[in-house]
This record gives sequence, structure tokens and C-alpha cells, in this order.
Amino acid sequence: MDNINWYPGHMKKTKELINENLKLVDFVIEVIDSRIPISSRNPIIDSLILNKERIIILNKSDLSDPKENDRWKAELKKSGSRVITMNCMTGANLSVLNRELDTIQKEKNDLRNMNKPLKMMIVGIPNVGKSSLINRMIGKKSAQTGDRPGVTKGKQWLTIKNGMKLLDTPGILWPKFEDSNVGLNLAFCGSIKDEILDTTELSYELLKILENEYPELLINRYKVDEIVENTVSNMDAIAMKRGFILPGKKIDYERFGRTLLSEFRAGLIGNITLEKVDSIV
Repeated sequence: MDNINWYPGHMKKTKELINENLKLVDFVIEVIDSRIPISSRNPIIDSLILNKERIIILNKSDLSDPKENDRWKAELKKSGSRVITMNCMTGANLSVLNRELDTIQKEKNDLRNMNKPLKMMIVGIPNVGKSSLINRMIGKKSAQTGDRPGVTKGKQWLTIKNGMKLLDTPGILWPKFEDSNVGLNLAFCGSIKDEILDTTELSYELLKILENEYPELLINRYKVDEIVENTVSNMDAIAMKRGFILPGKKIDYERFGRTLLSEFRAGLIGNITLEKVDSIV
């Protein structure tokens, strides 16, 4: 698949918004997708927030491989960041985040010798769960959410139940994915709008990964006899099991593609991590 270019104008504005408001906050909460911890981290964010204290949320950890979640927590902590696995939709581990916030609040107030509410900024790429996290933190639905990237459009200052202040920012991608695997991983997980992608080609690329890394999950989910070394043959076998057949006994690859992508994103195939710690060490 060719390199994916995706840089709407509002994402440029988001970069400027972060720059302008960083001095107003005590620390940053960065939300990433635990299935793709490398691809879902915008390298621009590191250069923007520099040495500002950070909490990294490994969101959608209910969808990823538990063993890899533990490995990624240990790896990301090496940078000095606090790391928490969460499911922001359900609020799983929200209490762990709240304890971390209380700890940071006390540290900052002791340092300043004054009682002042924390101010924080939430950053991340589109569709990683920032708005869902915010709604959980403030206890009501104030941030817009959706299963499409680009739902949050502008700057929002919000107040958490304990009085802390939170700045939401729109999701920000970067101008061009030099590594095509990054673009693919983001597309697999829904962080790039499906309208600009070829569903059949994308599902083919995803199946290539799954048949190598998680063949047993594919066998269990789709009730095929085996996973072979030919991706098209695997597509055909799964499609026939599901009855994705067009007139003339042709395989409906588009329907197969939509199904594989939606079931992967929903966690129906199983707990899957596409990027392993081993790939960076």
C-alpha cells in the first residue's frame, strides 16, 4: 500500500494550540492505543511537550495482548513517564489514574507551597479515546465522542469533579507516514478515515499479520480448518465459511474486508497487539 498522507488543516491548528497552551498546564496526559503503541504516538508531541511531566494512558488495553501490555508498561516507564493501562470507554483503571493525579497534585502544591488546582492537557492522535477518557474523568458527557477520527474540533477547558482543570485538544496526526507500516497500523485501528482507504487491500495486509502472529485466534473465530501460508487462500476460506459469496460463486472480498476490520477493531477475534516491544529493542 502506498504511503498514506493525512494532514487536514485543523491538525496544523492543533499543533499551534498545544504550543500556545503548554505553558499553562502542569503536566500532560498522552493517550495511545495499546494495540499499536509505536504507531499511535505522534513523534511531533515529544518535540512539543519536551520535559513536561507526562502520564501515558495505554488505552483499549482490553483489546490488546495482556502480556504485551505488561511489557509496554515497563518499556514506556523507562522514559520517566507514569504509565497506566485503561479502557476509557468503561472507565477500567480510572481509580488508578485518579490516585496518580492526587499524587501529582500534592507534589506540585508542596513545591509551590500553595493549594492550587492542577491544570493538565490531554493529547493524542485521532480515535485513541481522549474524549471517552475526559467524559470518565469529569463524570458526565461533555467531550464529544465517536468511532470516527476527527470528532473533537477545538480547544475545550473542562473542570474535573475534584476541581482540577483539563484542556482537551483535537487529535493530531503528522504530515506524512515515512514508514508505510505506521499508516497501515493506524488504518487497521480506525485512526484514519476509512473513506480514503481501500478496504479489501487493507484487510489483506491485516490478515497477513494475523496469520503469522495469531493463527489460532483466526482458526477459533472463523472456524477454518487451518491457516496456510497463502493469504488469499486464507481470505477465501474465511469468506466461504461466512458465506461471503457473490453470484457466479465469486468471493465477496469487500464484505470480507469490512468484516475482518470491524471484528478486529471490536476485539471479536481476540486480544491482539500488532506492535511488540521486541520490535524496538
